[in-house]
Formats: sequence, structure tokens, C-alpha cells
Amino acid sequence: MTGTLTPSGNKNAALPILAACLLTEEPVILHNIPQIGDVLTLKQLLEHLGVTIDEKDKHTWIVHAKSIVGHAPDPTLCRNIRASILLAGPMLARHGQLTLPPPGGDVIGRRRLDTHILALEALGCSIEGTNPFKLIARNLVGADILLDEASVTATENAVMASVLAKGTTVLRNAASEPHVQELCMFLNNIGASITGIGSNMLTIHGVSALGSGEHTIGPDYLEVVSFIGAAAATGGKIRIKNSGANHLKMAELVFARLGIEWQIESGDIIVSSDQTLKIIPDLNDVIPKVDDAPWPGFPADMMSIAIVVATQCEGTVLFHEKLFESRLHFVDKLNGMGAQIIMCDPHRCIVQGPTILQSQTLESPDIRAGMALLIAALCAKGTSIIRNINQIERGYEGIDAKLRSLGADIHRL
Repeated sequence: MTGTLTPSGNKNAALPILAACLLTEEPVILHNIPQIGDVLTLKQLLEHLGVTIDEKDKHTWIVHAKSIVGHAPDPTLCRNIRASILLAGPMLARHGQLTLPPPGGDVIGRRRLDTHILALEALGCSIEGTNPFKLIARNLVGADILLDEASVTATENAVMASVLAKGTTVLRNAASEPHVQELCMFLNNIGASITGIGSNMLTIHGVSALGSGEHTIGPDYLEVVSFIGAAAATGGKIRIKNSGANHLKMAELVFARLGIEWQIESGDIIVSSDQTLKIIPDLNDVIPKVDDAPWPGFPADMMSIAIVVATQCEGTVLFHEKLFESRLHFVDKLNGMGAQIIMCDPHRCIVQGPTILQSQTLESPDIRAGMALLIAALCAKGTSIIRNINQIERGYEGIDAKLRSLGADIHRL
């Protein structure tokens, strides 16, 4: 793999920002919208609620929620994506009610909605039922809220519900991932008053209305890490333009422990072909551990990529995925390709490398595991077939075309 590529817009920023457009009657111009499955599904959900979306070009949309019709988004579409839950905050703030089926998304273990509900209740929302949820909020009032976990989407929902609430909201134990920061900056750009952005305590002063604005979605740092992993595992040499390298400090530390380094040049990331691919033990030659954590820790969505890369590295490393009990189940597919991975329990696995992977017919179980299996297929001897690629395409735009541009032999059937 050799060449230059530019990552698409950040999926996890585009989704809440699109939902936040429900908060204003004025048009909003969004640039660098990624053309991926989850974003297109959310577009349909918004249009079902009466939002008009004019595509000026493939990646530039004018979103206008002048009139909201109804309060029950299409249940079939809701069940297709986890991001349907992001409709709750803006719909309650703008419309006062919402009937929402349980959201869908990746099957990676239990994904709590309790934090969303507790935060919305603190702001004055009442909830009836669970399938579907019936949320009612005649008057949202600011509150001092301690989230029981630093959930990204619960933080986003609470922020969106608070911007039009009466008074001031203090949100403690808030998530601070780059896409949460970007949502807050977008909201401020159209008239919200949010301080503490980037920290774990946000203060939101409610305003009477939001206006129009223009925003460019930042690069998807998870896509950037995926291509870094693909290049390193296959001995490739690539340049990633507009890489958002400032968001990859922890990823840089973790990948360095796997013997992978990159250089930053004018905002681009350059991955050379001379990686050592040798796992660095902890002090006293102890097996190192890679675990995920809330930002600025190593993101859970990067674990699948790091695991498959580790199969091509010399040494032993323990991975501890703390958040989802089904995230690591895909490693059985890697073992079927010849990897040496021991599952310690649903949350931990030990990878011993390097191993020569053999081609297989695979199925993509979720977005990140699907991308990890795609990287494994690029490393493997022979021709692999990956089924259910719509899972990968929910989060990666034109992944086959981008890989072909780097010299990969990959075709869509």
C-alpha cells in the first residue's frame, strides 16, 4: 500500500450535528458530510420529521428544520442506527415530545440508555414506556447534573436539550471526545452559550432561540487510525492529509508500544514502510497492556484495529476492552485465519505475534471489527471474501476505492 489519501468527515461528529439542526428554524450549511450508511439513515429520519435537506454537492448539505411535523420518527429507520437516540434532546427542546423506539446499531454488548433518561429527567422530561419511549417535556429547566457515566451520546443529548432550556445547566462527568467538542462549538456558532468545552464539566446557559450558521465537519480520526493500522500491518507507506493529528496523541502512544510510529508534516501524517513491528514490554519485561478509557484515553473504537495490527507484531500484548462485552468476539475469526489470540474472558485477550494469516470467507459483525477484518484480509495470503460489508460502510466512505488508490487488490462483488 503506497500513496496519499484524505479521510472523510467524522461520522461521530456529523450525526449529533445533523440532529442538532432540529434546534433552529434557520438554515444551516454543513460541509464535509461523510457519505456513509449511518449518516444517510439519519438524513431519512430528519426528512421524515419535516426537515428539508438540500444537497448542494455530495458532501455539502443545507439543513433547514423550519417546520417539524409529528413527533414519531420512522421506527424501522430508528432500529437501524444507534444515533436515532440523538433525536431525543433536540426534539424535546424544540417540539416538547418524542416517541422513539429503542435504537439499533452495532451488536457489541449492552449499551445503556439509563444515562440519557436520567439527564433528560433532571431537565424536566417525563418518560413513559420503553418500547417505544414516550418522552414529554413541556418546559425544560436548567439543572446541575452528574452523569452516572461519561457517555458520549448522553452528554450530547443533555447538551442539546439544555441549550434552549430556561436557566443554566451544569453537566458534570461529561464526555469530552473530539466529536463532543465539535458539537458544542457548532452550537455556539449558531447562538448557544456553552463553556468548558474539552473538559469534563460543561456549563450551558439557555438561550431563547438559535440561528443559522455554517460548519465544516472535521476529519474522522478513527478512519485515520484505521489506515495507519492497515499501512503498518502490510508494510505500506502512506501520507494522510488533513489528518486531525492533534486528536491522536494517545493512539500515538499505544501504537508506539506495538513498534509503529508516524511523522507529522504540516498537519499530514506520514507512515513509513520501515516499522519495527515489535511490541515493547513494560518495565521488568512484563507483558504490556492496552486498555480503553474515556477521552483522552485510548478509544474503544480503536481496539479492534489495534488487535489485528498486533497479530503482525513480534511479542505478546494484553488487550482489555472495558466497555462492551461482545466487542472482542470477532477475534475468533482472526484465529480462524491463523492468528494466535487467547480469549481470557469477554473483555480481555492476549495476542502473540507475528503470525502469517490465511485467507478466509468472513462476515463483518460491526463497523470497527469489520474494518479490522478487512485489514486482516489485506495481510493474509490468498483471496478473502468479506460479506455483510454494509456494516463497514455504515462508518467508512468509499473504503474499497480508497484502498485501491493505495494499491490494494480489492473489488466489490
